[in-house]
Amino acid sequence: MPDGFGKITVVVPTYNERDNLPKLVEQLAALPVRLHVLVVDDNSPDGTGEVADKLALESPQSFGVLHRTAKDGLGRAYVAGMLRALDEGADVVIQMDADLSHPSSAIPAMVDALAADDVAVVLGSRYVPGGSVAGDWAWHRKALSTWANFYVDAILRMGVKDATAGFKAWRAETLRRIDIASIQSNGYSFQVEMNYRTVRRGMRIVEVPIRFADRTRGVSKMSLRVQLESALMPWKLRLARSAALARQDS
Repeated sequence: MPDGFGKITVVVPTYNERDNLPKLVEQLAALPVRLHVLVVDDNSPDGTGEVADKLALESPQSFGVLHRTAKDGLGRAYVAGMLRALDEGADVVIQMDADLSHPSSAIPAMVDALAADDVAVVLGSRYVPGGSVAGDWAWHRKALSTWANFYVDAILRMGVKDATAGFKAWRAETLRRIDIASIQSNGYSFQVEMNYRTVRRGMRIVEVPIRFADRTRGVSKMSLRVQLESALMPWKLRLARSAALARQDS
C-alpha cells in the first residue's frame, strides 16, 4: 500500500441496508489499509440508521454517520457524504454501495493506482480486461449495462469503458476541482457527470478490473425517473459544452 495518502474515507449511502451494512464494515475492517467509513443514511425505515449509529459507538475513530431526513436520490447522498468527508480532512474519498456488489478487496489496488502523480480518479471497472459482472445477472441487465456505456461513450467520447461505474477512489483535490457541490444529477447520470467534469478539466481517469456481484439481500433502488435522467444527461452535458464553445467563438 502507498503511504503517500493520509486519511482515506469510504462514503457509503444507505437506504434499507441493515443486513448488508455490518457485513460491509467487517470486510472493510479486514483490509490492509486504514479506512474511515462514513455512512450516509436517508432515514431508512428498516432501521439502517440505528445500526450505523451502533457501529459508530463501537468504533468512533474510524466510523461516522450522516443522517439525512429525506430520500432524494443516490447522487444527492453521495454529494452530502463527499462534502462531509472533505470537511473532515479526507485526502482520498472512496464511493461504494452498501449492497455488497462492489468488492472491498479491490480497494488496495484502487488506492495503489491512485498514487500515480497524474491520476485523478480510479474506477472499479467491469468492462476492462479482467473485469466482469455477476454470472447470475439476467441477460437483459447485462445488455442494458453494456448499452448504457456504449451510449454514453458515443455521445461524450470520454474513452471510459465503465462510465456508469459507482465504485471509485477520488483524490480530494479532484473533487474540489470538479466542484462536487454543484452537481445536481442522480443515479447513473451522477456517475457520468462526475467523469465528464474530470475529463473536461484535463484530468486522468484510470480503470482497474473488478467482478461486480449482484446484491443478495434487499432490492434495487433503480427507478424509471432515474433511468430517464440517465438517458438525457449525456445530451445535456454535450449541448452545454457546445454552447460554451459557441460563446467563446462569438
